[in-house]
Amino acid sequence: MDLDDATAACESVRAEVSKAVIADERFLERVLLGVLARGHVLLEDVPGTGKTLTARSVATALGLSFSRVQFTPDLLPADVTGTNVFDEREGTFEFSEGPIFANVVLADEINRAPPKTQAALLEAMEERQVTVDGETHALPEPFFVIATQNPVESEGTFPLPEAQVDRFAVQTEIGYPDSKGEVELLRRRIGREARSPSVEQVLDRASVTALRRAPETVRVDDDLLEYVAEVSRATREHRHVEVGVSPRGTQRLLEAVRAQAVLSGRGFVTPDDVKRVAEPVLAHRIVLTPDARVDEATAADVVADVLDRVEVPTVEADSGADASDGGE
Repeated sequence: MDLDDATAACESVRAEVSKAVIADERFLERVLLGVLARGHVLLEDVPGTGKTLTARSVATALGLSFSRVQFTPDLLPADVTGTNVFDEREGTFEFSEGPIFANVVLADEINRAPPKTQAALLEAMEERQVTVDGETHALPEPFFVIATQNPVESEGTFPLPEAQVDRFAVQTEIGYPDSKGEVELLRRRIGREARSPSVEQVLDRASVTALRRAPETVRVDDDLLEYVAEVSRATREHRHVEVGVSPRGTQRLLEAVRAQAVLSGRGFVTPDDVKRVAEPVLAHRIVLTPDARVDEATAADVVADVLDRVEVPTVEADSGADASDGGE
């Protein structure tokens, strides 16, 4: 899939999902950013904003299988990954796949699961496989997790460890709709038979796989590579940061800026791509100092400050003129 086709495909998916999900374009762009960058997305928002509808709509538009796992304190790893079941007729154990075996998995209220269950999901997210009773089982391709958590209610929750948070390429929130959007939600609820907005399939599994290869064709000049690295490094030296962005986070930032270039229809990366994706890609990877909380500084504030301080490379007017438009 060449660059133009990839950009058009992303726009088609965004437009289709917009038929069901009332949200601004930036939110849907960030979800697609996770799809393109071969990462996972963490949605942190209050109940009732459309997180489940978003995940289901994205899966439908992409033509991928969908599974929803409701995380609870009594959820066991086997409830997610699957387990070996004894077949009395054959006298052998046969593996029964859990709900993690889908292309798009919604991990709903992920922070309500105990650490042991979260760890099982961690292997799936990072390795695209699960291990049960010493036997490894590959997950379907493509594999994409959309996890949700409620930032307000903390009773009975298990905060995600930094290692797990670092596995998410993007963290974002839907937010409340504007006045026009909320009226549209009410309008949809008037007709009882049309309560669930329908989303049509736009792509299929093969085209999604090809789509996720498109960012690999995007050119990144050396000065942009240095800029990406310096932005990450600057988070480690910030006075409000206890633990800055890891080298893994730097790589995720690079993957995200290339994906952003595809969404923008360009075969090369610009500093604006870095600035556009830095906050959703980096903020959740930053651990703040106690002083930061006293100063009421957030991780997003740190990223914004870093972007203001790090020198921005100059991009020539004809930069990318000979950049590759993609490949098969």
